[in-house]
Amino acid sequence: MTPDSILNDASSQMDKSIDHLKHELRGLRTGRASTALVEFVRVDYYGSPTELKSLAAISVPEPTQILIKPFDTGAMAEIRKALEGADLGLNPQTEGKQIRVNIPALSGERRQQLVAQAKKMGEEAKVAIRNIRRDANKHADQLGKDKDQHMSEDEIKTLKDEIQEIVKAHEKTVEDSVGAKAEEITQV
Repeated sequence: MTPDSILNDASSQMDKSIDHLKHELRGLRTGRASTALVEFVRVDYYGSPTELKSLAAISVPEPTQILIKPFDTGAMAEIRKALEGADLGLNPQTEGKQIRVNIPALSGERRQQLVAQAKKMGEEAKVAIRNIRRDANKHADQLGKDKDQHMSEDEIKTLKDEIQEIVKAHEKTVEDSVGAKAEEITQV
């Protein structure tokens, strides 16, 4: 590996960790209804777990409601069961050929739990980023030992410093994302 490929690889893996975090944070409840809250719920559809967004049209007719219209009405019972089992604290109501989910107002205690959950997700993302840093540093050390691409200790140290700068930038993105989500959750 070359120093540039080590940096590019580490940066792209860290970007994936950030994308995963943002995807996870979208699913956290706020006081407002959002399709992101339910679209990734897995439904057992004819024996295979399928994301709800693939099985139904999901909309937000009111700020405190989510409306789910399954493409196959035979899947309604499974969709309802998946929503109840998703640990979102929601109570889906079947109305004819659609499912209506009312989003209750969050209590202060529940808001604090959700903020703590968002922070936990942020910490997990930081751990993933640090693991990527560890691997990149191992590759950098390997370059120093490699006979074909022998690099000086100063060059290795410079490469590790550049890796650390990438880590700092990605950790700041994690903190900003978690902070924004915490702000969104605590707004009344």
